[in-house]
Amino acid sequence: MEAPKKVKDRFGQEFDLSPVRNVAQNVLSEVASVIVGYGEIMQNLFIALLVNGHVLLEGVPGLGKTVMAKTFAKVLGMSFSRVQFTPDLLPADITGTKIFDQSEGSFVLMPGPIFANIVLADEINRSAPKTQAALLEAMAERQVTIENETRILEKPFMVVATENPIEMEGTYPLPEAQVDRFIFKLWLDYPEIDDEVEIIRRQLSGDVSAVENITNSEEIIQIQSLVNMVYIDDRILKYIRDIIIKTRQHPQIALGAGPRASLALMKCGKARAAILGRNYVTPDDVKSLCISVLNHRVLLKPEAELEGLDTSTVIKRILEELPVPI
Repeated sequence: MEAPKKVKDRFGQEFDLSPVRNVAQNVLSEVASVIVGYGEIMQNLFIALLVNGHVLLEGVPGLGKTVMAKTFAKVLGMSFSRVQFTPDLLPADITGTKIFDQSEGSFVLMPGPIFANIVLADEINRSAPKTQAALLEAMAERQVTIENETRILEKPFMVVATENPIEMEGTYPLPEAQVDRFIFKLWLDYPEIDDEVEIIRRQLSGDVSAVENITNSEEIIQIQSLVNMVYIDDRILKYIRDIIIKTRQHPQIALGAGPRASLALMKCGKARAAILGRNYVTPDDVKSLCISVLNHRVLLKPEAELEGLDTSTVIKRILEELPVPI
């Protein structure tokens, strides 16, 4: 697909996307000094940040999901908070509550850990659904309501949730409506053989958490606005539409993706193009993001699961069946 000769904003001015690429490269390079492997995972985390999305990280314990989120926030130079989800955690432990201040003679708000740029919801599926739901308003509306008082959250705002596989003991499956609030669901596999050696080597060499602040909230907000200007052709939009409709009609899928998935593919495709130095979206941008965007938004039929299929396999088949725009 050919690139547009000139891309301009709504005021007719040409714009430069190089700040997006430069910040992305610097951030990902600095994170890689601590996190071994998982380059695509980190790139998708940055894409989610650029489009004001949230990310769900799933993997067995001990793969560094928590370290990954903390390092990412530190490199971004943003405020960070971590909530360890446990069975006895209450919604007020996340959002905050009001307490009586005797000196003032009134109730004052004590903000919870949700009031940060990057919020790590660690092992989110270890708390009851009532506590999990405390994140819904913040994730969707970027605001928190506590006893009829609404507070707007600081921009940018991003929830990075981690969870252990559902089949492990002591977990509560996240409701479909809440899972759909995450723009990506990313699966962390075991590290490659050489990467595991490098992990051990870095532990032996000393402090593995020393990273520098590469950017800040103000700069991220600026490059977020640049991502919105990336050009996407109507043929790409129709390609995204065809993928989503195919998930609703596929014989092995019981519940297909909704319009939120279409918007996610469009926005993330723009962000991926920008961090790769392009001012236009290609079919490869869409294809590379499909599994991360759709794997938690489709539900397979029982007979498909009995055949040993998973959502990733079915999504790959859909991409193989659909013609790619040229």
